[in-house]
Amino acid sequence: MAIRYQVIERPPEAVWAVLEDPQLYAEWVVGTSESRPTDGRWPQVGARLAYVLGRGRFTYEGRTVVRRVEPLRWLELEADSGRLGTARIAIEVRTWGPHSLVLVDEHPLRGIGGALHTAPLEVVIQLRHRRMLARLAQVVERRTPPAASHDVPAPEGLVRRA
Repeated sequence: MAIRYQVIERPPEAVWAVLEDPQLYAEWVVGTSESRPTDGRWPQVGARLAYVLGRGRFTYEGRTVVRRVEPLRWLELEADSGRLGTARIAIEVRTWGPHSLVLVDEHPLRGIGGALHTAPLEVVIQLRHRRMLARLAQVVERRTPPAASHDVPAPEGLVRRA
């Protein structure tokens, strides 16, 4: 079970704005180079998007369908990577103080990934998720300015200077 998490220094609304934009999918999902919606309205249940996997002459098209969605909180996807098989990817967004805690849980379902689901594959998935969550944080933080420091009250007895 490949579960990974990351604190993103923006509120859940900022994280969700990136997750619900199908054009940004390729910016944060490791291994993809472009994405586009194909069916339905992303990220409604049943909506699909297509994306290019790989680089150079070793590319092919993958597809992802939304299986479950709770806006601002939960997005569950089924990714179909062709010969590599399919995987269930659940993304949970939690409020973490003024920030977000994003959890990703992925399980191979069918194909090579499902058949070879072993400890070494879990390590590969963990490494991929580490990069993916870091990229998601970069996209979110680039698109949303941080909260202004003057919004945070100074501790009792201290005077905040501009």
